[in-house]
Amino acid sequence: AINAGDHDALKDELGDLLFQVVYYAQMSRETGGYDFDDIATHEADKMIRRHPHVFGTAEVKDADAQTRNWEAQKAAERAEKAENGAQSVLDGVAKALPALIRAEKLTKRAARVGFDWPTTEEVLAKIDEELAEVRVEIDTVAPRERLEDEIGDLLFAVANLARKLDIDPEAALRGTNDKFTRRFHRIEAALAQRGKTPAESDLAEMDALWNEAKRDER
Repeated sequence: AINAGDHDALKDELGDLLFQVVYYAQMSRETGGYDFDDIATHEADKMIRRHPHVFGTAEVKDADAQTRNWEAQKAAERAEKAENGAQSVLDGVAKALPALIRAEKLTKRAARVGFDWPTTEEVLAKIDEELAEVRVEIDTVAPRERLEDEIGDLLFAVANLARKLDIDPEAALRGTNDKFTRRFHRIEAALAQRGKTPAESDLAEMDALWNEAKRDER
């Protein structure tokens, strides 16, 4: 169940999302392009096209068959959009997506054509390899762009692991963000009872309070 506070937060975030859609639609309309109705109509047409078993007469055996039909329809749409007949299995994975979500989707697309590690253990080994490369860059005081590149590789490998385990990496990180926030608020509250702020404390004291908050959640 979602409590009232979560409902309010979700409503606020959805409002921000809707504002972005309306904002871009208005910008386009003012320059003679699409408007909000065009966006809604396009989305409705796409859902109807991709769900012939719901809006048409097609029949599907089970959820797996529906997924295969969905992907086949999307592949056909990508082929239709491709310029000069060029087509990639990665076409259509929007660059505007959050990076973790996009990484998960890119690896999922590649996995469909066999470009994937057969086992989870091999993904874990890749993560160890990428972490070792990050350590090398740190130890050799590598330029920022090289360190950024290696950390990006590490994050991509972790997103791939999440996909392999059927975990949404964005949702997983969002949960950890919430957990960190909740526990840090506990630290702040405990310090306030001692007449302190985090800036007036030290790592040892805050770490002890963090572990206390962690134990209380178990």
